[in-house]
Amino acid sequence: MRELTHGTGPVTLDTPLEHGDPLPRDADLVVIGGGIAGVTAAIFAARSGARVVLCEKGRIAGEQSSRNWGWIRQQGRDPAELPLVMDAVRIWDDLQTATNEDLGLRRTGTLYLARDAEDVARYEGWLAHARDHGLDSAILSAAEVARMLPGARAGWTGALWTASDCRAEPWVAVPALARLARRDGVALREGCAVRGLDIADGRVVGVVTEAGRIRAPRVVLAGGAWSALLLRRHGVALPQLSVRATVAATEPLPEVFAGQGVDARVAFRRRADGGYSLAPSFDHDFFVGPAALRHARAYWPVFRGDILSTGLRPAAPRGYPDAWTTPRRWSADAPSPFEAMRVLDPAPSRRFAARMARDFGDAFPGLGGVRLRRTWAGMIDALPDMIPVIDAAAALPGLVVLTGLSGHGFGIGPAAGRAAARLALGRDPRHDLTAFRLSRFHDGTRRAAYRL
Repeated sequence: MRELTHGTGPVTLDTPLEHGDPLPRDADLVVIGGGIAGVTAAIFAARSGARVVLCEKGRIAGEQSSRNWGWIRQQGRDPAELPLVMDAVRIWDDLQTATNEDLGLRRTGTLYLARDAEDVARYEGWLAHARDHGLDSAILSAAEVARMLPGARAGWTGALWTASDCRAEPWVAVPALARLARRDGVALREGCAVRGLDIADGRVVGVVTEAGRIRAPRVVLAGGAWSALLLRRHGVALPQLSVRATVAATEPLPEVFAGQGVDARVAFRRRADGGYSLAPSFDHDFFVGPAALRHARAYWPVFRGDILSTGLRPAAPRGYPDAWTTPRRWSADAPSPFEAMRVLDPAPSRRFAARMARDFGDAFPGLGGVRLRRTWAGMIDALPDMIPVIDAAAALPGLVVLTGLSGHGFGIGPAAGRAAARLALGRDPRHDLTAFRLSRFHDGTRRAAYRL
């Protein structure tokens, strides 16, 4: 097995191109997007015997798939997602074996740390869903938490604990999976934006890329924060927005916990390089743009607390998916917004970074202070109910939409990718995808976001 290359943070536009396969004129399936969901969709479609092409406008894992916390978490999920993410944990094990690379995958568990009895009561309420699915979650007492985290001084009164949850290094894992996809027969091209879908007689017949057309009767759109922009060009509305999430890597530190944990102030995960990845627990920056205003009513119940208590930004930087100046219409024969912004690389919040280093140090005073090695940010693509779309687009036969993973994508990605691939190829997706249908935002069956 190839040893783990630690790395310290996300893939960027400065990361050398690794994949430049020639584009075939014909394929059975084109996947748009080289994040965890798109790469795994390509893997499973190719293993089913399909001729698959994956096009990525920038770099494999260049956006949220290498900028996330690195959690592979079953705990606390929306009940609709639980079967999918439990399946994903099993698939992650298989994929690490198949890559013959160390992805940093470790089964070290997740702690949701409670500050009061109200937190514990909420966690106990979620346990019913875990038991229904045979998940190994449990409530820990304050004494049990103290034994698990002997150096902590945060006054935690208990915790929700799932021992079977995992962690991995995102910037290592997803590029390794892309190499596996190529070995499985996927033609993979970085630096190749799909400008639009090729449509004839009302159905998808391929894609138009900046390097030419590919004829294909099936397309999986796994474009992350860019998906709604491409769909809108083709008349399909999706209330997808993006929020900026700041993450930091500490310098190497003594191990205070081998897994990942979160309380009301800070989230932390042990890293393979001996440090911790830190993030604000719930605080993000929200950029206002045309789509944000268009879908404000749908999002208000979800974001009102975050917006009012954290960062409301009046405008996204130029070139972002929902920036005021980003074109909503363009010709397939000319450069698209996807070429103008190859990698969405937002500046991190310095305020959040300083606070989370301080909060982590306060929780574990024995560390003697926490120094940050690197700080970055990503744009989490979210939907109003905080679960993804995994569905065939009724208005565009031949298109399967796989997007809106709402900050859960790294963990759930392999199962979502497999389900989307099977759906695109006309096979049983092996999961009930009713909750993830695209039509829920327009047919009067919109559901509320599950909040633990």
